[in-house]
Amino acid sequence: MTDKKMNVESFNLDHTKVKAPYIRLADIKTGEHGDTIHKYDMRICQPNQDHMDMPGLHSLEHLMAELSRNHSDKVVDISPMGCQTGFYIAMINHDDYDGVLDLVEGTLKDVLEATDVPACNEMQCGWAASHSLEGAQQIARGFLAKRNEWADIFA
Repeated sequence: MTDKKMNVESFNLDHTKVKAPYIRLADIKTGEHGDTIHKYDMRICQPNQDHMDMPGLHSLEHLMAELSRNHSDKVVDISPMGCQTGFYIAMINHDDYDGVLDLVEGTLKDVLEATDVPACNEMQCGWAASHSLEGAQQIARGFLAKRNEWADIFA
């Protein structure tokens, strides 16, 4: 690992030291008018040891993006990590870590109750053929089963 500080926060994180599953505050940005964006690292899989399959990850992204907003109007974005080990959650003017854990828990419980994947069609999605409701629910079930570990970030 390099001693040079990188511009991207997660590039400065020693991925060999973390212990998934967890949710950690990764960054805070303050806008010129005082709004704050809190970016959370929702790590589902252990880095460099496991990853989510794309259809399940893709469907979980759609489900969380849609369903999380039923729990909070502070959600800016939920985006998958390219390494397929987790998601980033961006919240505006919301600095309540426990509230974010509750938001994720409620959203994932909603995922387990879902009967279809929102916007899973060619008109609303850029790769509509790559979805799996069952895969998304399996990922959600596994992450929820370890709810008591979400605040423990390092091994």
